[in-house]
Amino acid sequence: MALLLSIETSTTVCSVALTRGEVVLATQKLFLEKSHSNLLTIMIQDLMKSCNLEFSDVDGIAVSKGPGSYTGLRIGVSTAKGLAYTLGRPLIAVSTLAAMAYEVSRYNTEESLLVPMLDARRMEVYTATYEPSMEIREEVRPLILDELSFNETLARQTVLFFGDGATKFKPLISSMDNAKFIEGLSPSAWAIGQIAFRKYQENQFEDVAYFEPFYLKAFQATTPKALL
Repeated sequence: MALLLSIETSTTVCSVALTRGEVVLATQKLFLEKSHSNLLTIMIQDLMKSCNLEFSDVDGIAVSKGPGSYTGLRIGVSTAKGLAYTLGRPLIAVSTLAAMAYEVSRYNTEESLLVPMLDARRMEVYTATYEPSMEIREEVRPLILDELSFNETLARQTVLFFGDGATKFKPLISSMDNAKFIEGLSPSAWAIGQIAFRKYQENQFEDVAYFEPFYLKAFQATTPKALL
């Protein structure tokens, strides 16, 4: 079975994992803002050491491609591309939202729709809608939330909302019985690895030289206010 090293840096949470086929060998997750650039490579080295593995043992590098934080994705993808190039291993990119939905799908006993949400400032989120089978119903998109969001869907069936973007959506639809929320779920590298294994089997690899993260929206730099 393929040994994959997976990297997830699309939010303030930094996560790495080693998976062999569908088995998660080890994973680490760090809930510390602005830690990606300083600690990601250290986390990867510690992970390899904890499993008594060498980088030469790795068969592929998997990375969360977004959407998510511009800076976080840039750091994660740059690290993954560097490893893939240096080791001569394939690069596999996985949707951040799909990985979140995959993690929840394992416990979706009510066969609810799965709606991961990543915070995109103010009342906007990055989201997608997945069937219980993980087939995609609505593609990844930015969405400005209001009281009418998902109302037609919620009138017909239960929907599981999760991710840091779902936190600000909950008060808007608290009266809808079919709206269910999972608290505290953030993207995980081990879930990236699970989806990446399937893509590895199908040779769905990225071009290491030209691959770029899926930012969804163009990066907007802010201009600092002048001091009085």
